Amino acid sequence: MNDRESSEAEGVDFPRFQVGAPPQHLITTLLGDYWIGRPEQLPSAALVRLTEEFGVSAVAARAALSRLTRRDLLESSKIGRRTYYRLTDRAAAVLLEGRQRIMSFGLEQGAWDGRWVMAAFSISEEQRDLRHALRARLRWLGFAPLYDGLWVSPTANADSAAAVLTELEIPMATIFRAEALDLAGMRAPQEAWDFDELRRTYEGFVAQYAPLLERVRRGAVGASEALVARTGIMDTWRTFPNHDPDLPTELLPADWPRAAARDLFVEIYDTLGPLAEFRVKQIVAEFQPELAELVAHHRTSSILALT
Repeated sequence: MNDRESSEAEGVDFPRFQVGAPPQHLITTLLGDYWIGRPEQLPSAALVRLTEEFGVSAVAARAALSRLTRRDLLESSKIGRRTYYRLTDRAAAVLLEGRQRIMSFGLEQGAWDGRWVMAAFSISEEQRDLRHALRARLRWLGFAPLYDGLWVSPTANADSAAAVLTELEIPMATIFRAEALDLAGMRAPQEAWDFDELRRTYEGFVAQYAPLLERVRRGAVGASEALVARTGIMDTWRTFPNHDPDLPTELLPADWPRAAARDLFVEIYDTLGPLAEFRVKQIVAEFQPELAELVAHHRTSSILALT
């Protein structure tokens, strides 16, 4: 889940992802992976200690917790001198929705009907913020720009796209479904995506994580590294739906690497789950042992079962 993109669709202001595990993003990711849906609150000291596993200072972590609370992503309470936190219900719901999309990304789909959903709109140059907001929302839904004011998708939900245009009050806009004619000299809708760049991105992902997969299979990854590595591969994989809306097989070049990339992600993420959970439990137990037993990881299959 790119949680930032999905949150824009829901009106929830999640922090942007940046290289180097920024504290706000990291905290919401960890709570989403190991504490999602729990009514209990975790002590702030445990959350600060968790972020230290990723090289985040205690000062930065506590500042991030305060900012997340002000943004209504976390709710807090105090018992004596201790402060406790959990995700707000709305933030948890958005994270769950995004996580299900991320985990289902790259699965084999049924046959495509050959019809495209198209969003046509006109926004003046002076309304740059509105243009940015609309483009971000359309990209999250699976659209890409065939032309500046004509965005296309083979998989998007037309009603969702229409709802976005209505919510943003775009006065000159149309949603329609159509089949593309295969005419010489005409641009095909799938050319809205750069397949060469997408291929390089998938192949780069496989090359980056193949050595880790080998070590995972040999049992050569410890609990602390498992926690960091599992979070890292999730953060990388969750960006793919922003670039590839699960394009149908009928539109893809031969030997497309998406399936291999997904298999690698799922094996690493699922295999490291118990070790990462163990490390989170160790850290929480340092501050509140009775809460440590409530920490739980989730496999891709269990997440998909919720859809």
